[in-house]
Amino acid sequence: MGKRQDSPAQSRQRAVGISRFVRRDGQTDILRKGSSHSWKSDLYHWLLALKWPQFFGLISVLYLASNALFAFAYLLESGSIHNARPGSFLDAFFFSVQTMATIGYGAMYPVTPYANAIVALEALVGLLGVAMVTGLAFARFSTPTAKVMFSDVAVIATRNGVPTLMLRAANRRRNSILEAQIRLTLARNELTDEGEFMRRLHDLELIRNGTPIFALSWTAMHPIDEKSPLYGCTPESLAEQEVELIVTLTGLDETVSQTIHARYSYVAEEILWNMRFVDILGKTPEGKRYVDYRRFHDVIPVDRGEK
Repeated sequence: MGKRQDSPAQSRQRAVGISRFVRRDGQTDILRKGSSHSWKSDLYHWLLALKWPQFFGLISVLYLASNALFAFAYLLESGSIHNARPGSFLDAFFFSVQTMATIGYGAMYPVTPYANAIVALEALVGLLGVAMVTGLAFARFSTPTAKVMFSDVAVIATRNGVPTLMLRAANRRRNSILEAQIRLTLARNELTDEGEFMRRLHDLELIRNGTPIFALSWTAMHPIDEKSPLYGCTPESLAEQEVELIVTLTGLDETVSQTIHARYSYVAEEILWNMRFVDILGKTPEGKRYVDYRRFHDVIPVDRGEK
């Protein structure tokens, strides 16, 4: 009881993949054909957008490649490095590492004008490289991120006599998000009176779209009345129109005092009818309020829950 089961249609959609504008990780999923934009024309943004393993991997490759390049440069003149074995790539490589990092152990040092010129160039490259990597790392660390969890599904059930669309969000951090705002947008396929196809967006009005302190969970509710774009819809019509609900949450992180945002989406197969969310708020015997995240995504039929 309480654990939703995928329907055969949902299982097929998960097998072949659901076409959506916003992926479950909050990123947009759009192919851009004919665009001349590339990572080369926006290198700084590309470096900031890389995942941390990719970023560290790229820095490591560039570090090894640059030291290898300077090592070959030192080998072009035999005997340019004192105490280095003649023709030894490893000695030249480790001498390059010491030079780029300005370590200077003293066992190996340049002894010819050519080697000193290469050392001067490498010292400059190392200085600029450290500055740029430090700046990029700081920019990545200082970029605020949200740890907001959204329910796997949205539900439609009657609330105060009105069919209501509901979804649930929660702050996974132990701090609070101040002045949080939720916005819900409906995207669906439509035909104009002239027969022209459109992928149209509709803003869905929420019963409450803001809260001064977002610390626990938040159930966003949209009443499906005569003014709602969803009025008169059925599960079949939502699937036929390729409906996607896009939810965005913004607020001020009280720890870093910066604006954060999170996104999520639901397609027609992820909107469950005549279901409601399991209650996850409670109190301990000592009277302390808690949130049970273990049942955050669980739903039960409305009739069963009202009995």
